[in-house]
Amino acid sequence: MTAPTSILIIGAGELGTAILSSLTSYPNYDPSQTTLAVLRRASTLASPDPNTQSELGRLSSQGIVLEGGDFISSPLDDLISIFKKYDVVIQAAGYGTPKGTLLRVAEAVVKAGVKRFFPWQFGIDYQAVADAGEDDRGGLQGSRGLLGSGHEELFGEMLAVRKLLREQDGTEWTVVSTGLFMSFLFLKGFGAVDLKERVLRGLGDWENKVTVTDVHGIGKVVAELMFNPGDTGGKVVYVAGDTVSYWEVANVIEAVYGGEWKREKWDRKFLRRKLEEQPEDLMVKYQNAFGTGIGVSWDKERTVNHQRGIRLTGLREYVEESRERLLQSTQ
Repeated sequence: MTAPTSILIIGAGELGTAILSSLTSYPNYDPSQTTLAVLRRASTLASPDPNTQSELGRLSSQGIVLEGGDFISSPLDDLISIFKKYDVVIQAAGYGTPKGTLLRVAEAVVKAGVKRFFPWQFGIDYQAVADAGEDDRGGLQGSRGLLGSGHEELFGEMLAVRKLLREQDGTEWTVVSTGLFMSFLFLKGFGAVDLKERVLRGLGDWENKVTVTDVHGIGKVVAELMFNPGDTGGKVVYVAGDTVSYWEVANVIEAVYGGEWKREKWDRKFLRRKLEEQPEDLMVKYQNAFGTGIGVSWDKERTVNHQRGIRLTGLREYVEESRERLLQSTQ
């Protein structure tokens, strides 16, 4: 595939902003040859809020096109009309969206004839989770058993998106599996690290491993794959800033912050009970998913960043650089 002439990023949050920054700073990026656009709601574009308008003005001053549209609520035909303008669509938002949203976006991309698509699959290796077999206690791992009906709601649509993309041949796609966003690891609601209460937890088991990647690193890899795709079309590629056990995470936190910390293990039984009590809680579903040790980690040697010599931030470096900011976020 030749260099894209137009790229649309869906989402201007943490990930979308990181991807946009990496694209504009990539050596092969030429604004006279490639148009970059960000999808924003009409209400956002018309917002009287000074901070919002300042951010929109900053993007416009960089030559970024502000494309009006809402990937959650816009009708399918409207999305198709928008997507037809672009060679590449990168969906950098999707967490917690209403059921059917991600599949509808993928359908619109395919019907619009977009040449290349990066779907909202940044995270777990959903196929590995779905393919996991049951254990000897009955259904604790498989696509239904892992999280019961909650798991199907959480990951079923992700698998449906992959099925749709594999069964068509007009749009080249790449799934980028990144593990857990590194910042997500420090959300109190996720449970692994509670900086305010100084509690560190092992989800499922202390030896369970999790791959974590900073969003800036994800942006670097997406930019690399955009302008130098190689043989990544129609494939799942893996990215890792670090792959660590929850015990190793706790060791890093204690080493950087010092002082006394409490360690707790939320084992599989405890996590399943939480899910039974709070079946609609999205964070509890993710705690269960990341507590299985299945499809949530991979060796750094198999990652595209390792294979291409792209240096990404490891956990210890991230915590040291973000020490005060992470603390302030708990206030």
